[in-house]
Amino acid sequence: MGLGYLGGLSCLVIALFALVQADPAPFGLDKDQAEHVRATVLLVALWYLLFSWPLFAWVPESGKGKRPPLTQAIGEALASLRGLPALFRRNPPLGWFLLARMLYIDGLNTLFAFGGIYAAGTFDMSFDQIILFGIALNVTAGLGAFAFGWVDDRLGSLKTIVLGLLGMIALGTAVLVVESATAFVVLALILGIFFGPVQAASRTHMARIAPPESRGELFGLFALSGKITAFLGPVTVGAVTQATGSQRWGMATIIVFLVVGLGLLAKTRNL
Repeated sequence: MGLGYLGGLSCLVIALFALVQADPAPFGLDKDQAEHVRATVLLVALWYLLFSWPLFAWVPESGKGKRPPLTQAIGEALASLRGLPALFRRNPPLGWFLLARMLYIDGLNTLFAFGGIYAAGTFDMSFDQIILFGIALNVTAGLGAFAFGWVDDRLGSLKTIVLGLLGMIALGTAVLVVESATAFVVLALILGIFFGPVQAASRTHMARIAPPESRGELFGLFALSGKITAFLGPVTVGAVTQATGSQRWGMATIIVFLVVGLGLLAKTRNL
């Protein structure tokens, strides 16, 4: 997880110095039309292509033997999925964990997506400042993911998730009430320490509780649970912000997602 934040940090640094702050802008980009800023999207696309290609090109498929026909593979996958409800009935904590994770990851992802918007709208931060803020946030998140690896080993994944969520709830609430841009940045950077541990420990916990024979399907659901409801957080933030005319109240809904997700974790195994 820490390496992922290192990759994000590297991309942000390149975007800042090679595109946003470059003068003149490279490739004849028109700064008056903000083309140097919009080009950061192309940088991200190139980044994905560059660093995902080695996986597809050189990492072999696991297992041996001839691959089954596509129709057979689909049939086997559907049959496996049909057995999941029975698995959840036999192991209720597994289902509760996936539901809890779906909600708190919605909150976490929304915080990532809207953090820069909140910084710009509430504290009038420029795009350059937001990128620098993002770089610093990646640093603290990466350090948190690295440091909490020992916490996970000592206390277990579930307790690590709980500690991370408690830290995010407490610091997230403080971030929403401060009036100073400096206080916002300091608190947000400390908050970033808990991003990585929650994400990393969730994967570790899933690996520990998933039955080996169903691990593939369950990790598929694990990934899906972070995507299928990803719209809920942004929609809720947008709706509340529009209804109240306040970004603070809109962002406060993220805390609700984190709190509800934390509450549902109580239905999993004993902490």
